[in-house]
Amino acid sequence: MAQRTQNKRRSRRSNNDEGALRKRSRYLDDVKVIDINDHEFLRKFVTEYGKIIPARLTGASAKQQRQIKQGIRRARNMGLIL
Repeated sequence: MAQRTQNKRRSRRSNNDEGALRKRSRYLDDVKVIDINDHEFLRKFVTEYGKIIPARLTGASAKQQRQIKQGIRRARNMGLIL
């Protein structure tokens, strides 16, 4: 039998401050309103394979993520985003 090795997870905590987590860079830190007709803005939220990037990576709130999803789907139907 092969021996199991323990997976050592990287900690997101910095070494110098015990309680602090690193802040991720996010697309939507400053944006309050999302224009679902702006297809160039919506391209930031789509991978090269056409998948929508999840909110945990983009920093969008639940309401913003729903607007992004709706805008991307509309842009796809109109042929603006592939």
